[in-house]
Amino acid sequence: MKELAQTFEYLKQFLTEERLNKIEYFSQGSSDFVLPVMEDIYQFRNAAAIVRSVEACGFHKVVALEEENVFNPNLTVTKGAETWVEVEKMPKNISSLQKIKERGYKILAVSPEKNAVMLPDYEVKEPLALVFGTELEGVSEEVLDFADETLAIPMYGFTKSFNVSVAAGICMYELKQKLMNSDIHYKLNEEKLLKMKIRWSVNSIRSGEQIFNKYLRDHNIIFN
Repeated sequence: MKELAQTFEYLKQFLTEERLNKIEYFSQGSSDFVLPVMEDIYQFRNAAAIVRSVEACGFHKVVALEEENVFNPNLTVTKGAETWVEVEKMPKNISSLQKIKERGYKILAVSPEKNAVMLPDYEVKEPLALVFGTELEGVSEEVLDFADETLAIPMYGFTKSFNVSVAAGICMYELKQKLMNSDIHYKLNEEKLLKMKIRWSVNSIRSGEQIFNKYLRDHNIIFN
């Protein structure tokens, strides 16, 4: 923890006062309690819109399960959200979901199948990994079989589903409201908070990766 704090202090000198104030302010509300997991998304505009919605709701990590397609957000759509949102890429298989589960997340497939609970009725009790399916086929059968539960968004018209990026935005916003109105401690712990501030700082500094890596080498620091 001490090394993390010292690293952040070092990086501060390269930040403008305005950027540092933003990092300090927005980091306080950040959370990884709800983790969006994207199953082989192929439209770059959808990838970008998802990243943007996730960041706007104060969640700063996305997992992209890749098989045939690369999760590649369109930077003209993200409006800078990619600076703040960490994208972890994993192979599209059940082993990846098992690893997420082992981190303490309940796997929640966003699909109307398997006796799904409607989003307004869902009671948040523990960290959730929300799996969103591909644009054409939705959540795959293997994910539906593996998931602990399924979650559905109520539909009020002839259309049977939302676009995946819209669905992600609705779910992230609704679940954020539920967390804010609960007594659950959903924000980042001190270690995760410092790691995120460091990542945001590096992304905010010109040649940030080189400056950061040199500091780690010079001080013989290894971060997990």
